[in-house]
Amino acid sequence: MQDSELIAMLRETPEKGFAAVVKQYGGYVYTIAANQLRGTGTAEDIEETVSDVFVMLYQWMQTHDTAGANLRALLAVMAKRHSINRFYALTRQPVTDNIDALLAEPQSSTPPDEQVALMETVRSLGEPDSEIILRRYYFGQTSKEIGAALGMKPNTVDQRLSRALKKLREVLS
Repeated sequence: MQDSELIAMLRETPEKGFAAVVKQYGGYVYTIAANQLRGTGTAEDIEETVSDVFVMLYQWMQTHDTAGANLRALLAVMAKRHSINRFYALTRQPVTDNIDALLAEPQSSTPPDEQVALMETVRSLGEPDSEIILRRYYFGQTSKEIGAALGMKPNTVDQRLSRALKKLREVLS
């Protein structure tokens, strides 16, 4: 079925139209999502991503002119971008604001004495430098996220991080 026929069907009877779109392009969207989420997401994550893409298509069709639209290309772009976003969401380390819990439970293979010494050295840098280092390297937050949490601009966070790491190198050497 041609895209123009599918779009006409979507406009006239959305239920039948989307059933036809899913039938024609479902495997295509699934393949894109599966390739992006390979080794990261479960089958349910992939299926949810595919469903989200078709919901995004429906929402897009409500707000845009569909005359001459290429559904295959549109679905490919939506599927790839949404799958990449899902990949990052699945692989991102959980963020916590409880820095004291991090200090209480070391989670690396470094010997405990070295971990304690490193954490004490980082803490000796003072606020907000120590919190910036912890948020960046232990929680994996971006400068933008750290800035939002601490009420700073992202470039200020980057500058303070650079200076704090320089101080940390001096103290540890």
